[in-house]
Amino acid sequence: MKKNKYLVSLMTLIISATLISNILDTNINSASPNTQPGTADDPVVTKSYVDQQIQKALGGGTTQPTNPTTPDSTSPDQDANEVQIVSLRPGKILIGEAGAEFIVRSGIAVIYTEDKDGVADLTDGKDLVNGQSAPKNHLLSFPRDGRGIQVKDGQTQGLVVMVRGGYTVK
Repeated sequence: MKKNKYLVSLMTLIISATLISNILDTNINSASPNTQPGTADDPVVTKSYVDQQIQKALGGGTTQPTNPTTPDSTSPDQDANEVQIVSLRPGKILIGEAGAEFIVRSGIAVIYTEDKDGVADLTDGKDLVNGQSAPKNHLLSFPRDGRGIQVKDGQTQGLVVMVRGGYTVK
């Protein structure tokens, strides 16, 4: 008899705990509807948007581009993140400003630097030095001013280069 009372009490406790957990789970799920990321209910935002909103909240207004083109640059006025298509003739040198990025699309290019350091090939994870071939379709990063690319000596065809950031043509 005591065993039956104990068993009934245990079953009642288990059933009660299950019902309470289901009720609480339903309330929690109804507070946060099942939404897909990127929808109007759960938008995906970029870091630049969040930074801009923080600047506005702090009273700083909008932020300036991190790499604006300089007035003496031959690159057209552009947004720092806008990609420009540049055609480079033999004998000319395309010099990137600090932080610029290039992708050689056609032609045979070599790295141009005024010092011993080079240009970062982000695609292969290598450093390319002065006179070394710049591979096509690789993202090249120019960490400092005074570094760029030029048409390889002896080539009659120019280069077509995608450029993000400031640059000059010498």
